[in-house]
Amino acid sequence: MATSNDVSTEANNDSYLNLFWTFLKIGSTAFGGFMALISVVQNYVVDRRKLLSHEDMLDGISLATILPGPVAVNVVAYAGYKIKGIFGALICATAVILPSFLLLLFLSYMYFAYGEIPAVSDFFKGFLPAVAAIIVAAAWNMGKKSLKHTAEYSIAIVAMGVLIFVGGFFSTLGIIVASGIVGYLIFREKKQSDDTNDSDDAGSEPKPSTSQVNSVAVLPVAAMAISLWNTNMLLLFKLFINFAGMSLLLFGGGFVFIPLMQETVVDTYGWVTQKEFIDAIALGQVTPGPILISATFIGYKVAGILGATLSTVAIFAPPAIVMLICTHYLQKIKDSANIQSILKGIRSGVIGMIAAAAYIVILSAEQNWVSVAIFVLALLALLKLKLEVVWIIPTAGLAGLLLY
Repeated sequence: MATSNDVSTEANNDSYLNLFWTFLKIGSTAFGGFMALISVVQNYVVDRRKLLSHEDMLDGISLATILPGPVAVNVVAYAGYKIKGIFGALICATAVILPSFLLLLFLSYMYFAYGEIPAVSDFFKGFLPAVAAIIVAAAWNMGKKSLKHTAEYSIAIVAMGVLIFVGGFFSTLGIIVASGIVGYLIFREKKQSDDTNDSDDAGSEPKPSTSQVNSVAVLPVAAMAISLWNTNMLLLFKLFINFAGMSLLLFGGGFVFIPLMQETVVDTYGWVTQKEFIDAIALGQVTPGPILISATFIGYKVAGILGATLSTVAIFAPPAIVMLICTHYLQKIKDSANIQSILKGIRSGVIGMIAAAAYIVILSAEQNWVSVAIFVLALLALLKLKLEVVWIIPTAGLAGLLLY
């Protein structure tokens, strides 16, 4: 188990380029929804590279769950902030979104140039069991580190049951609140020394030196500059403001956001047709990133590459900023014994929620021997062989193409 000093040293020694490369790989392989992306982040950042402690990761998931915006991208911004400060948050969020953005930009061009793109359903049949294995492995590794007493196991099991049998945003919010209250009531009188060691030093916020600043944060600028001069600026402003405003109203996951986006882009402004909107959601699911990347498609239809870039920034940046502000203040107060007790309860609830997500993904996969084989082999590769996720997801997708 890594100590707080080990985690802090690893984070401080990690270069911005390495951080960008790590999250670029994460963004290229995290198919299967926000919990899958979070699980891949856990695999790379906590289990493999020791850049954050398990407790810090669980705190980030807890905070992202109750704040507006896409949970996975908010967790990524949180992780980058904890590792390398504000510039680290910018690099990590950019890197994790970039693969999905570029892929959907290409698919949008193909769609409007040549018509509908056939779905690659067999590929998805193959990687869904692997996604379930990734989430199970994340829950297992977090549980080993954080669940130490009967009360913590009980909170996790109850949270898992509520999410499976009730579900919905209010259940998720209720789990977070109830877990925090139970944690406060149970753990506030107990000594916290063995549970807080890992979280004291990992939250340093080193300032980036000018020699380390690289071009990864300004990748979209060239494309924006080329098309800026002949684009309707009022239309771009309206596009940005609408997506930014919608992003701050998102609570409960990307699918909850679909009706609001539809009302705005189809019914109010007519930027896309009803069929194009449905296809945008479908193409968003083809990419490894969050479903809200569908904003790229809509922005491309309205104003080309510049519109796609602004829409993507608008849908992800405002909630991430809110997340970083709350992270800053959480770090200020988390040394309190009462806050530690609350966080301890919430961490247990979050582990139960992750386990529930794995169960739900398993049910959505094809129920046959191929899925079972892919799931078992992926789980063994993660837990026993310690393979990187970057190899597991494409291999599972290829297996789906060959075996279905």
